Amino acid sequence: MTQTIRPATTGDIPRLVELLVLDAQERNAEDTILWKVADDAPALIEKALTFALTADGQPFQQFWHVAEDGGQITGVIHAMLLPVPPIYAGQFGEPGLILPDSFVLPGAPSGTVEGLLAAAEEALHQAGARIKLSSYVAGEVWRTAFEASGYEPLTLYLSRSDLGDQGMPAGVRPATEEDVPGIVARSAENRQVLFDIDPFWKSHPEADPRFSAWMTRSLSLRDRDMMVLGPSEDLQGYIIAQPASRLHFPPAHDITGTGVIDDYYHPELANPVALDLGSEDSHALLRAAEAAFANRGMGAAFVVCPAGWKSKIEMLESAGYETAMVWSSKR
Repeated sequence: MTQTIRPATTGDIPRLVELLVLDAQERNAEDTILWKVADDAPALIEKALTFALTADGQPFQQFWHVAEDGGQITGVIHAMLLPVPPIYAGQFGEPGLILPDSFVLPGAPSGTVEGLLAAAEEALHQAGARIKLSSYVAGEVWRTAFEASGYEPLTLYLSRSDLGDQGMPAGVRPATEEDVPGIVARSAENRQVLFDIDPFWKSHPEADPRFSAWMTRSLSLRDRDMMVLGPSEDLQGYIIAQPASRLHFPPAHDITGTGVIDDYYHPELANPVALDLGSEDSHALLRAAEAAFANRGMGAAFVVCPAGWKSKIEMLESAGYETAMVWSSKR
């Protein structure tokens, strides 16, 4: 029989659970701490699939497609429309994102990956996505297919799984409400660097007040640590150590032991191509976040960094971080 690519249905769920467990195990082989497989992974996958394929009023639009050969499902791809963070302009609308819980059996017919990718891209196009993003962790066939289709790295996710017990560096302290204006000012500098690297990160006109409101609220959230360097009236840098979310980790994985660093900036990193001001303070902020994660019993840190921010990547790699996942874009 000829292979077919079609939207997934609820009748496919038992088989998809099997494939997505294999998919999670493939990531786990890359890093057993970062991509820890949950004890009840099959049940978690089934719950997520059932919601995705049946629930009304979902927070974002998502798409599941399967490859079927001779009546047997040999592959699956998962995509979604990605909500634009409120501090960015989103001038291209909601991007389409192909998620890492996409999997093809090693013995699947030639062209299965490419067929699934084409189906996901078409679904995203029909949904209005002008920019398409792909995510890649493991499985060389996916990286090859994305590159062949014209995807280029946009964001790197670097990780470290040996946080140690070095304690809180001197000079770094918990943020207070008085620090919010300084954090917002440094965030504006951070966003300008992002925009200079790629206009994809164009700021929203109301970015500063929106970020200020979010930072003020974040001070009351007990699941994260907000830390700064320098006095409030001359804040030098900031970093926020927060728990991992399902945006980056498929439901098969236990994320309770992983922390994420996204909001993080110091003027030492202002030049995206060279650390010409050194990196001592940037390292201190990073170590403070790692200490905060360790104090919460977390074993892995996941840092978000644009692929074009070479100085920040250099600093992270010198601190023991390695690229764990790549988001690429196609425009």
